[in-house]
Parts: sequence; C-alpha cells; structure tokens
Amino acid sequence: MKKFFAFITVFCLQIFYSQSVTQNLDKAVQSLLASSPMYSGNLSFYVANESGNFVYGYQGNKGLSTASTMKIFTAAAALETLGKNYQYKTQIAFDKNLYIFSNGDPTLGSWRYDGYKPEHFISKIIETLKSRNIKEIPGDLVIDDSYFDFQKIPGGWPYNDIGNYYGAGVWGVNWRENQFDINTFGKDFKNFNINLEGVHFVNDAKTEGTSDRSIIFTTPYNDVAHVTGTLPAKNITISGATPNPPKQLALEIVAELNKQNIAFNGKIIINSERLIEGQNPLAFPKNKVILEYLSPTLDKMVFWFLKKSINLYGETFVKTMAKEKTGNSSFEIGMKYLKNFWKQRGIDERMINFVDGSGLSPQNYASTRAEVLALIWAKKQPWFSEYFEGFPVQGNGMKMKSGSIKDCRAFAGYHTSKSGQKYVFAIIMNNYQANDLSDALYKVLNHLK
Repeated sequence: MKKFFAFITVFCLQIFYSQSVTQNLDKAVQSLLASSPMYSGNLSFYVANESGNFVYGYQGNKGLSTASTMKIFTAAAALETLGKNYQYKTQIAFDKNLYIFSNGDPTLGSWRYDGYKPEHFISKIIETLKSRNIKEIPGDLVIDDSYFDFQKIPGGWPYNDIGNYYGAGVWGVNWRENQFDINTFGKDFKNFNINLEGVHFVNDAKTEGTSDRSIIFTTPYNDVAHVTGTLPAKNITISGATPNPPKQLALEIVAELNKQNIAFNGKIIINSERLIEGQNPLAFPKNKVILEYLSPTLDKMVFWFLKKSINLYGETFVKTMAKEKTGNSSFEIGMKYLKNFWKQRGIDERMINFVDGSGLSPQNYASTRAEVLALIWAKKQPWFSEYFEGFPVQGNGMKMKSGSIKDCRAFAGYHTSKSGQKYVFAIIMNNYQANDLSDALYKVLNHLK
C-alpha cells in the first residue's frame, strides 16, 4: 500500500510539473508575441517528451525558414542512408599522366582532422611516387572532378552568400573545404593562407566599426573576387569560397613535385574545365591506380557538420545520397530523395520544403513539429550517440542545433530538466525586428530547464 501511495504521489507531481511547464511556456510565448519586435514576426514552437508525447506547441505545423536547423534532417538521413562508417575515396593513378579522382570527399585537405591535413594528402602522393621510383611525370596532371554533376551551388542560395566561406560550392574534387583565408588589418590585406594563382581582387571594403561586416563575392571558375562591406581596425581573418578548388589542389601538388625534384613540365587539366571548353573529360584509368586515400568516417564529418555548421558538408551529403541511390547527383534529385526519406518516416510532406541540405537558402521551410519528429526518430537509431555528440551547447547551456540567416533564428535539440524530464523541442522565429534574436528565444526555452 505504501508503494501504491508513493507511485500516486510521484504521478501527481509529474502531472503538476508538466502543467506548470506548459503554463510557463505559454506565458513566455505570449509575452514574446506581444513584444514590439514581433509586430510582423512569426513563430513556430513545439515540445514533446522523449517518447513523443505532446508537451506544448504554438503553430507547431506552420512552416518557417529553418536556417541551419535544416541540418538535423540532412545529418540523420546521411547517417541512415550511407552509414556512420561510410568513407569517401580519392584515387591517384599514373600512366604517363598523373591523375587525381575523388567521389566528392568534403574533408580532402581539411585542417579539422588529425592526419588528414593538406600536407598529409600531398605527402602521401609524393611517398607513393618515390616508392615506385617515379622520378618524372612525362605527361600532364589531370584532376578528374567529374563524379558529381556540373552544378556547384544550390539554386536557392542568395548571391550575397556564395562567395563567403560558408557559401562554398560542391565539387567532385573538393580541397581545403573550398575555403581561403585573408589576414587583414582594417581594409588592408596582409597575407593569404594559400596562393590563389590567377585570381584578381577588387577591394572596396572600408575600415569602420568593431566587428567584421565584410562580404566576399566569388563564383565558381571566376578569376575576379570582390570584397566589400566594413572591417574593424584590428587584425582579423576573413574567409572566402575558393573559385576553383580542383585547380588549387593541382597547383599545390605541382609545387611539391618541384620541391621534391620530381620533374613535371606538363599541363594542369581539370575535367570540368574541359566541359566548359566543349571537350570531353579525360577518362580516369582505373587499372592504373597507385594510391587510394580514404576520408574520415561519416560520423566524424557529421560531428563537425552540426558543431560548426559546415554548409559544404550538407550539400555534399545531399549529392552523395542522390548519387548512391539514383545514380544522379543533382541537387534536385537530392532534395527529392531527402523529402521522401522523411515522408517515409512519418513526417507530413506539407510540413517540409527542402531547397538545400544546409539551411542557407531562405526558401527552405519546415515546421517545428516536423523537426521534433525527426529528432525523436533519430533518438531511436543505433547511430544516435554520434548524432547527438555534434549538437553544440548554446549560450543558455542547452544542447541544441542553432540556425541563423537574415531575419531568422532557430533552435532544435534535446534537454533534460533539473527534475529529470527529457524534452525534444524546436523553435523557429522569422522576421523578428531586433538584434537579440537568441536572447528572445532563450527566455522561452529556459522554462524547460
């Protein structure tokens, strides 16, 4: 009998606590909606417990621009579709030419992974050539970047974004995360981290303020980069999207060949550039492979994809899933695959519209209920611990994926309250006319603590 009364007491306390949380959340939401910055704003908010039972919602079915909370859909789909141990492969072949072929490894030459940095990859090539006593490349250096289709950038990305590091496109051969860095003091460029041969910079930036408000305009294959906006009068680093990553890789390989006294007097040939010139790509000689170079496993990429919100990874995952499942790597096919993936897992297709895999496009939309359903489904999968590890801890101390683009702020994640209640939640705010977008949402989410 004592156990029965103890159970009833705990049960009643849980009901009381749940009602209290719901009431507090509703008060916080109504206060946010009544605030002046929300005069033309929109909000979607949904909270469930870890079993999927409804806790609280405000316009939970309403689709809003997701910003980078879109990544929760892409990351989970990639882990399920490709597997957490999936690895990209880059192959080097040699006849009279030296060939480099990759199936789109977004980490090739990345600085984020021990043992996978730019110098590690290039040194592997040199070591392989020397081990085979190859002292000369009598032909050309051919970069075969034909694995993916020709389109590098999702159609829905704003032009202001595509030249910045977070707007880097996807290539069949990616290099250094398709990013270059400029060390600046005010509007003056001090140095670059890599030599962008043949790229001409127009610098219209002004020295003003205390924060970086610069914009870099570059587009694929373009030899002109335009830097505008404002930069503070102090040493900072700004980063842009490399206009031609396969060519950049080739230039660095040639430089190392010369340094290592391996003779090379041929041309650099990029297969995608041959398409521009109306020529057919040069075939990669699969029977002449001398080195296979594997990427870190997918779970390691997903960690950085979520933790640092690397848009390049998301768009590469989309193309990879499309290529693996349909043989067509176009963004259009990738988006259809991604939407159908979640439809098959119980999410009403009216609550999701995917334009890219990273959330950079304002044309993406999803409801917070859809995001919560995706998070709950992910929690039941064998790879969940790797998925969850990538969720950052935000400024209010809660572990959740954030998203931010113009006039949009969003969070989606998991939280265990002080009382032990486990919540899965998502909140999206569009067109909030103030600077403290995060603080406005923290005030609501803190009632889950």
